[in-house]
Amino acid sequence: MLKYFLLAARSGCFYLGLLLIVIASGVTSCFIWGLPLIHRQRIAVASNYLVLNWLRLTCGVKVNLSGLQNLPTGACVILSNHQSAWESFYIQWLVRPASFVLKRELLWLPFFGWSISAMEPIAIKRSKPAAAMRQVLKQGRDRLGRGIKVVIYPEGTRNPAGKLGSFKTGGAALAKLSGVAIVPLAHNAGEHWPADTWLKSPGTINVHIGPALDSSIYTTRELADKAHAWVASSLNTTSCQ
Repeated sequence: MLKYFLLAARSGCFYLGLLLIVIASGVTSCFIWGLPLIHRQRIAVASNYLVLNWLRLTCGVKVNLSGLQNLPTGACVILSNHQSAWESFYIQWLVRPASFVLKRELLWLPFFGWSISAMEPIAIKRSKPAAAMRQVLKQGRDRLGRGIKVVIYPEGTRNPAGKLGSFKTGGAALAKLSGVAIVPLAHNAGEHWPADTWLKSPGTINVHIGPALDSSIYTTRELADKAHAWVASSLNTTSCQ
């Protein structure tokens, strides 16, 4: 019982700080639209840096990163597993310039949505998958052509720690169409920032960046499967559908 109350107190403190950071970031984002994307993202992700450090101070959640040398300096498609909100904060801070594929409804959130909009995401309507796919290919090619990395969660939804959903082929198709590499990314954020509870557990989130996959020598399905296999091996997870 004491452990639960301690976790609750620390998590509550974290969310109070998160709220203040998100409000400040949302207001700031309204004044930076005239800047080039690289500068907008540099300013916007300052709030992500604060969130990550506030999480470490209040909840004892640390990060261990490996494989950074595998990340190309130019455009690529990053395929990451999806377990919580944590990875969006972290990857946005780690990778710049980058454009995230996300659900359009997030842009409607006050303050938080304003900050996301300044990052120039690819905001799709998930209820119309065919139109969403065309949008990802069109806008994704534009971003990649400008040297901007595109980050996609190919599972399509969050899965709990220890589970990994099958990878959809949209990210692989975009990489192949644009002639850029795919970079797989694996993490266990769900163990410490679960999607099904507001409580945060202390510990270390391990982030692994895998070797780039040459999109010119594999089919779209092979690319998605190879990225999935690498992430699953890194996490030693159980596959789920």
